[in-house]
Amino acid sequence: MPAAERAALVGAWTDPFGRAGRGRRAPAEGGLRAVHQRVLRSFATVGRPPTAAELGEAAAPYGKPADVVLAELHIGDFLRLDATGQVRAAYPFSAVPTSHVVQIDDGPRVHAMCAIDALGIAAMLGTGITITSADPRTGEPTAVAVAADGRKAVWEPATTVVFAGQQAPGEPCSGPGTGPVPAAADVCCGYISFFTSRASATDWARAHPEVTGHVLKQARALQLGTRIFGPVLADAG
Repeated sequence: MPAAERAALVGAWTDPFGRAGRGRRAPAEGGLRAVHQRVLRSFATVGRPPTAAELGEAAAPYGKPADVVLAELHIGDFLRLDATGQVRAAYPFSAVPTSHVVQIDDGPRVHAMCAIDALGIAAMLGTGITITSADPRTGEPTAVAVAADGRKAVWEPATTVVFAGQQAPGEPCSGPGTGPVPAAADVCCGYISFFTSRASATDWARAHPEVTGHVLKQARALQLGTRIFGPVLADAG
């Protein structure tokens, strides 16, 4: 694939205002946003998805069972459910361990779906975070301390970058997760990672020709995370 075409493809799915303008903020209609935000706030406060009773409470004012609302959020790729209907992920959080561990200031330790998702948690919650991860090529540790506004961060090592990739060329990394368009969790999240240097990321990419992507500088990666997730908990309506 020519470089210009590859850059255009990656740029399209990293646009936080993709998904028909939805971003990662669920629609207010039908209790989608209320339930979605209840899920996210549970991860942020206790490090896990809400209980069935808590989900039912969030869905009750809208006259819909919680499992119906969750299924709609799954279809829209705002979260992912496992085979039993339990929340497996709610971007940016993962209910199962990943390589991206996020310590929320005065809060729990959680796992993020990918590097960009991890970087967006500070702005979404309005609190500082510390991300620890590892370079997929070398196994060397990386760490990023992000300020509460999501605009400043300290990266260790200082040469750390983010590689943003996807496994299915031509498919957007934006859901909705059904029909011809796969979920971001299936084609993208495993390929958006922290690397200790541009050279390491480039070497990894060369060794994985099945993955389409490019290297993001620190400022761009942080900006993407903040723009994507900053508005998600802005209001409950």
